[in-house]
Amino acid sequence: MPPSSVALLGFILSASPPSPVSTPVSAASVLHAQCRTHAADPKNPWALAHGMDLDGRAFRARDGRPASDAIVAGFLRRESTDAGAPARYVFDAFAPDGTPVEPHPALQVKTFLLSGYPLSHTFPASWGPVSLRDLVASLQHDFRPALATSPDGAWALDALSHVLKPGGSFQNDAGETMRIDAVMDAALGTLESAHSALADGMKAGRAEVPKNKQGIYAHPCGGLHFFQAVMGWARFPSVRKAWGARLDAQVDVLVYRLGSEARQYEAALVAAPAYRIPVLVQMVKFYGHWLEALGRYRNETGWKPTPAQARSVAEARAALESATLRLEATGAFRDTATLALKEPQLALDLVGDACHAARGWDLWSPPSGAK
Repeated sequence: MPPSSVALLGFILSASPPSPVSTPVSAASVLHAQCRTHAADPKNPWALAHGMDLDGRAFRARDGRPASDAIVAGFLRRESTDAGAPARYVFDAFAPDGTPVEPHPALQVKTFLLSGYPLSHTFPASWGPVSLRDLVASLQHDFRPALATSPDGAWALDALSHVLKPGGSFQNDAGETMRIDAVMDAALGTLESAHSALADGMKAGRAEVPKNKQGIYAHPCGGLHFFQAVMGWARFPSVRKAWGARLDAQVDVLVYRLGSEARQYEAALVAAPAYRIPVLVQMVKFYGHWLEALGRYRNETGWKPTPAQARSVAEARAALESATLRLEATGAFRDTATLALKEPQLALDLVGDACHAARGWDLWSPPSGAK
């Protein structure tokens, strides 16, 4: 976003009239409301998927349909194949008008699986019912080994790891046998390589490692989806045994990254006030995804944070709360619809990142009734 655009945006939002009655708001309520309000657009399947990230199968489009039904009915395509071969089901990356549908391969299938739909569940496509099993079969047919080591492979890896067990395999439409153990081993190696600069900084005791779109920072959302996909495979005891200390090393890097990145965001707010809104959005993105990543890892594998790691989680929640309330004060959440006309990508970030942040917040919230 050019500086002049950011400065103008900041002026417009800061000039927005305040609410008639000033009432205290909580970061959690802001994030949940932002997600549930703006992710419910039945014409935006990417946003609907993010609403499902927060509320799972219960999330509904604004027109009352389950979000998954709106996604499939409006945006799934069926492609014909050779005689005797099963149909191929496709979500385009973007709709003709530029609306994101599935900008990352398998984002929608991964969302359906992690929302708890069984493979037997059928969705109402425009031509008739289609099962989640059919969608998974298309993912497997299209899968190529390179996706296991690609920054864009996180969603496909997450989906496959939820339908296969150690020792499992499938065949793609090129006739290659894909062994899930080898696929996930390659993905772990990719995560380790992407984290190498941060690992070196941690071992050297450096306060921070600059973000320069290198390594993990070249991945979408800073590689936090890739972390979730890879580390979640350790839900199986045999994987935890095989990967052992390599898992702990990746958690250590992620915890180190919290302080490294936080310092850079706060410095950016001081050094470039014209970029205040985009920087705050990035902060909400990072802290929310960070909490979501470790929350999923704990829930899926039984990982228990050390006292020091638990303090880092508390620091991340406090940082997310602060960034959310500072962003709320700019009016950006309140004016998301207006912002979408001027800065559409920033508006999308305000929706998707709010959903991830709300889920990350919830994953680390004390159980209801806990003291």
